[in-house]
Parts: sequence; C-alpha cells; structure tokens
Amino acid sequence: MDGAEARDGDVAAPPPVSDSRSMRRALADLGEGLRQRELWALLGWQDIKQRYRRSLLGPLWITIATGVTAVAMGLLYSQLFHEDIASFLPYVTLGFIFWGFIEGSILDGAEVFSSNEGLLKQIPTPLSVHVYRLAWRQLIIFAHNIVIYLVILAIFPQPINWTVLLIVPAMALLVLNSVWVSVVFGILTTRFRDIGQLLTTAVRLVFFMTPIIWSAKSLQQVAGAESARARIVEVNPMFHYLEITRGPLLGEHVEFYHWGIVIACTVVGWLGALLVMRNYRARVTYWV
Repeated sequence: MDGAEARDGDVAAPPPVSDSRSMRRALADLGEGLRQRELWALLGWQDIKQRYRRSLLGPLWITIATGVTAVAMGLLYSQLFHEDIASFLPYVTLGFIFWGFIEGSILDGAEVFSSNEGLLKQIPTPLSVHVYRLAWRQLIIFAHNIVIYLVILAIFPQPINWTVLLIVPAMALLVLNSVWVSVVFGILTTRFRDIGQLLTTAVRLVFFMTPIIWSAKSLQQVAGAESARARIVEVNPMFHYLEITRGPLLGEHVEFYHWGIVIACTVVGWLGALLVMRNYRARVTYWV
C-alpha cells in the first residue's frame, strides 16, 4: 500500500476550524487592547498635538472655541427665552461640553478604523486599541473644556452639594458608551461608507432636538408639564445622557429613571458591540 494512503483503522483528522468569529476572540481583543494602555494613551496625546501643530495656543484652542460658542449661545438664547443668565449660562455651557463628548464619540468613532488604515495594516495590534485611543482623546478634550465651566462657576455660583459626586459614575457611563459606539459604527462604516454621512446628518438634527440651547423646563412651561409635547423630549436618549451628567454639576436632583434609561442603553449597546466584534472583527483590515 502507498505510504501516502491512510492506514487501515486510521481516521483522518478534521481540518482546523477558525475561531475568528467567536465571542472568545472578541472579548480577548477588548481585554488585550485595554492592557496596552501605554500605546493608546500615547496615540491619544499625539492626536491632540497633531491637530494643533504649529499653532500659537495649541490645545487651548479647544477651550477657546467651545467657550466662545457656549457663552455666545447662552447670552443669545437667554434673551430669546427670557431666562435668568446666572442659571442659564452654566446650563448651556455644560450642555455644549457634554454634547461635544457625545458628538465626538459618534462622528470620530465612525472613522476610527478607516482613518487608521496604515496602523491597522502595519502594526499587529487589537482593534480595540484604536477605540480606547478615541475614548482617551475625548476625555482629554473634555478636560480642556470643563475649565470653561469652572470659570463660569466662579462668576455665577451654583447650589452644588454632595450630589456632584454623581458625575463620576455619569462620566464612567459616557466612556463606556463611547467605546461601544466606536466599535459598532466604526466597523459598520468601514463596510458601508454611507453610514458616516448619515450619522453626520443625524447628529446635527439630534442637536436641535436635545435640550442644550433650550431647556426642558421652558418647554414644559410653554406646553404644560403634562402635555404630550412636553413629554416627547424624553423619547430622545440624548436628553437622559445630559441629565445624568449636567444635573450633578448644577446641584440639581436627577431622577432615577434617567439613570435607568442610560444604563439600559449602555447594556444594549455593549451587547450589539460584542455581536459586531464577534462577526466582523477579522474583516476590518480588509475593508479599510
């Protein structure tokens, strides 16, 4: 009998099965990327430096741009809506600061892989490194912008109490949402580039539908607290994200249902992110 032929009684071993589309590999990618914090932290800082290279003020332009916009909008809409500037300006300022974090997570997250094509193909790192890099960059921008609120707080003091500590879990939830948003939209946008354009249009629309330059209380006063028009603002998930982050810094009591909705969105989003990572993680380098 030819030596190449199988011997009697021998059973041919089955071909190896790839586990690239397994939940284990998806979780391993997220865990390994988190452990490489020195890499994504350095890349996040480099992103900020690169954006403001050769400018006189450097990253201070982040604070200046946000501050000028927030103060201008606060002054304008306080007159249009007959709001007290001492309470409305901090409200609008925090709205712009937290909205900037949310907007950046969505729009930059949609391009997190396509904009790093070279690194993805040349450096064998987990996909999640680029996601954590984006979340870290958004935190750096947030740190620059929160200075604006501290200045306004010194001018217009707010009734801050112990509830200000709730900003810690609120920011933790924002970061968790930033990660899953970047994973989902980042992977889908590498496959369908139109998604990025759709997200840009949708985010601009949602901005005006979210109480940032207007308040939910003013809407309730105009339409009636129990009217359908006043309650429809709660259909917008972004409203609840702003409530849990802005409320503690304004010394306001945040209803528990706002936290419940944000936590539910976070859980659902992470389940979707894990599903997308499991099915399409291995294809991203071919799509970019």
